[in-house]
Amino acid sequence: MSIDRTGAGFSADVAVFILRAQPFHFGHRAVIEQALAQAKHVLLLLGSSHQPRSPRNPFTHEERAAMIRASFSADGNARIEIVPLMDVLYNDPAWITNIRVAVERETRRLEPGNGNPSIALVGHSKDESSYYLRLFPEWHSIDCDNYRGINATDLRRAIFDAGGDISDDESAVVQYLRSVTTDAVIELLRGLMVKRDVVEVVEEDRFIQNYKKGWENSPYPPTFVTVSAVVVQSGHVLLVKRKTRPGLGQMALPGGFLRSDESLEDGAIRELKEDTRLKVPEPVLRGSIRETKVFDYPKRSARGRTIAHAHLIQLRDDTSLPKVRSGDEVPQAMWVPFNQIDPERMFEDHYHIIRSLIGTAFRVEMGG
Repeated sequence: MSIDRTGAGFSADVAVFILRAQPFHFGHRAVIEQALAQAKHVLLLLGSSHQPRSPRNPFTHEERAAMIRASFSADGNARIEIVPLMDVLYNDPAWITNIRVAVERETRRLEPGNGNPSIALVGHSKDESSYYLRLFPEWHSIDCDNYRGINATDLRRAIFDAGGDISDDESAVVQYLRSVTTDAVIELLRGLMVKRDVVEVVEEDRFIQNYKKGWENSPYPPTFVTVSAVVVQSGHVLLVKRKTRPGLGQMALPGGFLRSDESLEDGAIRELKEDTRLKVPEPVLRGSIRETKVFDYPKRSARGRTIAHAHLIQLRDDTSLPKVRSGDEVPQAMWVPFNQIDPERMFEDHYHIIRSLIGTAFRVEMGG
């Protein structure tokens, strides 16, 4: 049973809801409405922020925040705070710490002078992605039902299957959207779906769906194995700019699919040479491998189950960086200072691979 410690009929001072809202729908709204009924303030942590647009993450945290704001009254919005939350793949303790830091910071701001604020975590255990509800035992909980079983994956699929065209009020996709999200969100989506970079996401999704047709009749979905090289020297990492889908125009680590007749190390060195023409002798590269690590987040690639083997190659610091030039499939290879690595331009989980191997947070990962 909840205990009113707020003195205002609320069971908590701050209710925390971690969500992605890609896009926002009635299920999210129902959870927030329940939080508003039980807490003085509702703090929304928008996950998957500071990432490049992709079929799984087509909308920025600013765009998603606008969807949320448009779905509540002025009174409701006055009690809602929205903070972007960056994913931290392959490091749950860091992600949990980021959440605690954000909640403590925002609670101090919302409840100045309150030496013992009551915090509650709100949500429902919809699937394996809601495991975080068990990670903060020091907070109370507000349990919510899964509202009509709505999930954002189905919304995105409907929009993409319609080619991103949601302009016709009488179309099946718009009728479906009206059953699962607010009219305000639909209007915002209409404006977003004609933006050039969102149109590119629709094209990316079409490419991926066609790509997957190559094994749709297989008795089991394939598991792909890739290799990549994280080459660092003098505070820089070697990156390439992709010129093919998926990830057209995004920055990536040199790498690719492992051939059936080569070892992991051989594949990583081959891909590095092909992608960058790095002017370092192969024996030096092999002798500079400091660590090899597996990255196997199941959703790390939209192409399907893809397990990456990344090799950290630490070259000796020098006053000049080795020369690179474009390969056959990559238009541009470049050395990038650690502090200029932008997660919003990085392909798939490559930012997190670099971060995991080098152990450096390159940019602010929690909005202020």
